[in-house]
Amino acid sequence: MSKPVRVRFAPSPTGSLHIGGARTALFNWLFARRHNGTFVLRIEDTDQERSTAASAAGIVEGFRWLGIDWDEGPEVGGPNGPYFQSERRHIYPQYVQQLLDSGAAYYCYCTPAELEARREEARRAGRPPRYDRRCANLTAEQRAAFEAEGRKKAVRLRVPPGETVVEDRVRGRVIFNNAEVDDFVIVKSDGMPTYNFAVVVDDHLMGLTHIIRAEEHLPNTPKQIMIYNYLGWDVPEFAHVSMILAPDRSKLSKRHGAQSIQEFRELGFLPEAIINYIAFLGWSPEGDREIMSLDEMIRQFSLERINPTAAVYDIKKLTWMNGIYLREGDLDRIVDALVPFMIKSGLIAAAPTGSEREHLKLIVDATRDRAKTLVELADAISYFYTDYFEYDEKGVRKHFADPAVADLLREAADELAASPDFSVAATESVYRSLIEKRGISGGALIHPTRLAITGRTVGPGLFDVMSLLGRERTLARLARAIKYIETNTLSAD
Repeated sequence: MSKPVRVRFAPSPTGSLHIGGARTALFNWLFARRHNGTFVLRIEDTDQERSTAASAAGIVEGFRWLGIDWDEGPEVGGPNGPYFQSERRHIYPQYVQQLLDSGAAYYCYCTPAELEARREEARRAGRPPRYDRRCANLTAEQRAAFEAEGRKKAVRLRVPPGETVVEDRVRGRVIFNNAEVDDFVIVKSDGMPTYNFAVVVDDHLMGLTHIIRAEEHLPNTPKQIMIYNYLGWDVPEFAHVSMILAPDRSKLSKRHGAQSIQEFRELGFLPEAIINYIAFLGWSPEGDREIMSLDEMIRQFSLERINPTAAVYDIKKLTWMNGIYLREGDLDRIVDALVPFMIKSGLIAAAPTGSEREHLKLIVDATRDRAKTLVELADAISYFYTDYFEYDEKGVRKHFADPAVADLLREAADELAASPDFSVAATESVYRSLIEKRGISGGALIHPTRLAITGRTVGPGLFDVMSLLGRERTLARLARAIKYIETNTLSAD
């Protein structure tokens, strides 16, 4: 590559950061990092009716959370700002004038009602409803007459004859017939530049070398190339990545579940799992590994390995990946991520410190291999933080129905109370001895004990749970279960 790589992601702040937008941003970021280039974040907020400062802040915060940083843009600055398009309005008029002066663009005085009437007339006649170039060659007198009427003027680009070729790094060569393209508006009648014009000016002035974006922008590309050519600017390389489809291969919509990064965050997904997952939506690194660090992705990333066919969104795959990151991630990192979910669910009032945090780390380490999200993990450890919980109904029918279970648990409690210590090894030794003395299966004692001290039928190793709960709480829970069994079996009789 002759020029240093410069890429960008330019979202419109009209809503939350969508998983598709996050993937496009990630591809740009990976490409920049792979080639020691520059990643620019630019906010395209010229849609005054729909753009909000809150959405812009949410997008920036979403990238921060995901770990996608930018070299130029909001909060960072840079030599090519401003990085909010609404603050760049003073830049565009000189390039509009350049196009007008060269004859590449012209003023259009047609009203919206006139344009719609002509489109309808064309449709009735079986013609494509395109602009008829009525204003393309107005004389100075005709323009003056329109302006005397008080008509507002837009600016249209004069589409040249022939073809426009897009050499796309993902989709290959794509040829557009210019005859099928209207003389399109580059400045609206209210003076605002349109997307196709502003994006070209901004991308050029920011020195971008590659435009990696969603395939929905491919039809805009020939229009943008025309503007580049008229202004005598180098055309950047384009790469249009495939869309993301739902599992049924329909367009992704709200009925398919979470789509925004904020939603995934609230559901308890880890940013590193989301990054790993969305990187694989349309990109195929070498080999068959599915869990990769950011550094590994950077080393392998290339545009040539982006698949032009649509990627399929699969929440089950993301959940599976998240479970792996929960199980294998740095324990302190997982605890930090879990604490807000514990606070939200009322398990704790504030982030634990000192010995309480160390105890939480032991609990998390014992339980995280069964959870797939932070929400699940918070629920999985809840019985460590409350002594009042319901017993699993199926477990009660299976393990608490026999009145003799109460006597068995009472004997176990007596043995545990007499044990010199309450370590994992010590509690297990007590139980193995009792099982052997009673001549019963291990499950006959272990299953009702688990239900008694956790309210559940599955979980971490029973003796790990006992040790983490401690002697006093374990014995209290066994006593509670004994009373529950005796009360309910008696009432059943």
